Amino acid sequence: MTEQSLTTIAERSNFDETGNLEEVERLCEAFERRWPDAVRSFQYGRSAEGRIMRALLVSRSGALTPATLRANAVPLLMIQAGIHPGESDGKDAGFVALRELLEVSGAASVLENIAVLFVPAFNTDGHERRGRWNRPNQNGPQETGWRTTAQNLNLNRDYAKADTPEMRAMLRLIDEWDPMVCADLHVTDGADFEPDVSIQVEPLNQGDPELRGSGRQLRDALIERLTGMGSLALDFYPDLAITDEPASGFALTVYSPRFSTGYFPQRNRFTVLVETHSWKQYALRVRVMRNTIVSLAELLDAWGPKWLELVTRSDQAAMNLGGRQLSLDYKSSWREPAQAGGATSERETDSEARVIEFRGYAYTRVRSPVSGGLVTRYDQKTPQIWRVPLRDQVRASLIVTAPRTGYAVPAAFAADISGRLEAHGISFERLNYSRTGTKAKLFRAEQVTFSAAPVEGRMRAEVKGAWSDETADILPGALFIPITQSLARLVVALFEPEAPDSFAAWGFFNACFEQKEHMEPYVAEQIAHDMLAQDPELSKDFENKCKHDVDFAASPAARLEFFLRRHASWDARYNLYPVLRLDIPLA
Repeated sequence: MTEQSLTTIAERSNFDETGNLEEVERLCEAFERRWPDAVRSFQYGRSAEGRIMRALLVSRSGALTPATLRANAVPLLMIQAGIHPGESDGKDAGFVALRELLEVSGAASVLENIAVLFVPAFNTDGHERRGRWNRPNQNGPQETGWRTTAQNLNLNRDYAKADTPEMRAMLRLIDEWDPMVCADLHVTDGADFEPDVSIQVEPLNQGDPELRGSGRQLRDALIERLTGMGSLALDFYPDLAITDEPASGFALTVYSPRFSTGYFPQRNRFTVLVETHSWKQYALRVRVMRNTIVSLAELLDAWGPKWLELVTRSDQAAMNLGGRQLSLDYKSSWREPAQAGGATSERETDSEARVIEFRGYAYTRVRSPVSGGLVTRYDQKTPQIWRVPLRDQVRASLIVTAPRTGYAVPAAFAADISGRLEAHGISFERLNYSRTGTKAKLFRAEQVTFSAAPVEGRMRAEVKGAWSDETADILPGALFIPITQSLARLVVALFEPEAPDSFAAWGFFNACFEQKEHMEPYVAEQIAHDMLAQDPELSKDFENKCKHDVDFAASPAARLEFFLRRHASWDARYNLYPVLRLDIPLA
């Protein structure tokens, strides 16, 4: 019989409740005390409000440190729970699964050959903001934590930009321990249906193509095991294409590096997004999550050495990505012209969607007397097969060529960027003397669209433009980020300005896209008149543009800007992305 000190509050309450951080500390201490040769409990960071961030390393391989794991080539599985504390399945299931794995000793124990790094409550501040209605679309437990941190930031949007102290601590943990597979444990809501868990694995649609076969192998084997244990497991995240409209079907999302599922492929590692379903009872959800964790440990035991060789080769291959094309963004549908009411418009095409038979429930769409809109009502007593589209054919929507040498961040921006690079474990050099007339590529934005409202506390910027060959001066204090490193994919994702989770996209350089000096219209008019009189070619270009560009001709501001951009007073740095692309070694 299991010692009570090793059991969770969830188990003791018949899965009516979940514990707080005091329980996490108690259980981690009890596990270490019960199995001192196989468990190591340690603090890896502090939250914004100063709470301890706790991890548990479990292995019977004799390796309980990063150095000994690497020296003995022990495959490491990371179980990350509580990034969204309202979704507490992973925390409770993690303690149950690890306890059961530890209770098996000798040759039958998978822990003889692998290690598991367990983070029970990543978002510790959110974990302690407990309430009855923190997770309204969920069937238990009674009280849960809050989705975001004390700074009201969503950690599963912070992997790339690394704004929070929690994420910087997590990134340092990842870089130090280097897990080969990371399982990020969640609970999905949305539509109501029969499947109780979904599994999405990368690299499979993105990342190193040489890892995608093993990513598919991992996903399919995990789903097969879960099916054998009685689950209805999906191989895609069941997010309705149109909210609250089951007939709209589903679309596969290839996640960008702001999410765990998109981040780990940039590190040449495997990631597993696990989503139990919020409307299943808590006891069932914890059991399914426990089955998932144990199955992952068993799969790592079986195939870990092979996968370890593959990721090692992927790290080596990443050192040679300079000058090669990389995909940075993806779509499972795309825009194409369509006819609507006699006028040409655009729509999302489903031309590559396939119809699937999905195990849902009978439902009706009725007009709400409250909102006045259509709402969906499900009948859980009546299973029903939905024939709906699944858009699971993805294509790259952004492909770039990696620089042959690397990137340079000017000294003016180095202080903010360097701390984030250090957290990621990205190699860089601080330059201590000037490089004048350096041949480089500079990116000039032709169109910048700022978000209408803050996103995760930042005003995002969608930047469109092009790189061009120019020369630039690099001052002391600048950062040089070489492309010849194992994290080259992540480097490109952070510094290519058009990438969805680049530093530019997250607003780190927004001031560069703001015009700071303006000319009064009456002065601009006089200058334009003088320029027209002095330059016949300019006059001809202006006339042609007015003739062939209707919008330009109708805009007084655009017509004046035509001349101001050609005048010596124009700010040459306006819309200039400050980071340089380098294709030749720095002198």
